Amino acid sequence: QVSLVESGGGLVQPGGSLRLICEHSGFTLDYSGIGWFRQATGKEREGVACIRGSDGRPYYGDSVKGRFTISRDKNTVFLQMNNLKSEDTAFYYCATCVPMTPLADEYDYWGQGTQVTVSS
Repeated sequence: QVSLVESGGGLVQPGGSLRLICEHSGFTLDYSGIGWFRQATGKEREGVACIRGSDGRPYYGDSVKGRFTISRDKNTVFLQMNNLKSEDTAFYYCATCVPMTPLADEYDYWGQGTQVTVSS
């Protein structure tokens, strides 16, 4: 059974940093990618980052390029978020993803999500 469990969200001031963690299991086939999308209240979901399963190549949404870094270690995917802005406030979901540019809005599986709030 596929499982994705997020942790690491919280409240941070503008300019600060957070690291999100996704522990995943249950993938019996090689997956295309695992990454993150976010959804703010009243807004459509937005692809944040995706890391390709075959070789670890990262892909990013335009709004986070240069500030966020996705990485992985075995069955864990990390999202290091630096220089956070108020517009980064959203619920962040770890999900299977399609590694391409621009990020595709296609997610077969996702976790329960974790809240990130950027506010002074």
